[in-house]
Amino acid sequence: MNLPSSYPASPRSRVRRLPKRGSQERALIYEILDAHFLCHIGYVIDGQPYVTPTGYWRHGDSLYWHGSAASRMLRSQAAGIPVCLTVTLLDGLVMARSGFHHSVNYRSVMAYGQARKIEQPDEKQAAVEAYIERLYPGRNAGLRPINRQELKATTVLGMAIEEASAKVRTGPPVDDDPDYDLPIWAGVIPVRQIVGAAVPDRRLKNGTARPAHLASYGEGAVLDEVLSRNAKAGG
Repeated sequence: MNLPSSYPASPRSRVRRLPKRGSQERALIYEILDAHFLCHIGYVIDGQPYVTPTGYWRHGDSLYWHGSAASRMLRSQAAGIPVCLTVTLLDGLVMARSGFHHSVNYRSVMAYGQARKIEQPDEKQAAVEAYIERLYPGRNAGLRPINRQELKATTVLGMAIEEASAKVRTGPPVDDDPDYDLPIWAGVIPVRQIVGAAVPDRRLKNGTARPAHLASYGEGAVLDEVLSRNAKAGG
């Protein structure tokens, strides 16, 4: 199915503060979502708002997350309450010539929808395996398969993205014109998450080599770039 190139703008999804940084473009939203795997999910239970950090993955125009079947968060969300899933990537610290104009460079997404519980065992297993495959393409083939008890203990939720918006800041500080004449250092300190050296489990069987499918996580690799490539590899 061919989807529109942009999500609809509505009062809840339209970027109001500095709207020039906002976008409803589907390609940009997917790009940001695919460059990370940690999100915060906002929801309300009995009038009390909660925001919960969790892992997620995207497949097509839907987002998925999972956790313990005993989780109050997941039980409540599975009932069909509205949720807002947010993702933020920090790209740099922006220092201006006044405290007021200090900022950060970032990429962010807010996505809205209603969660549904994945009930069918085959669909549920496929979703759980998709999360592993999203992070480590090719890894499922060499793993001990998930068993019935593990699957029962896991709740998987999916959310079709009804509305979404991205907001991005790039570039140098923006100062008041008179301040550019001040002898104050200003600029950007880039920030990246870098992959470190792998630490093998001390209980590895002798001769167990690091598998080839983890090559993308080589020491010094930039995490969001690895995740973006992995997302493209998984289709």
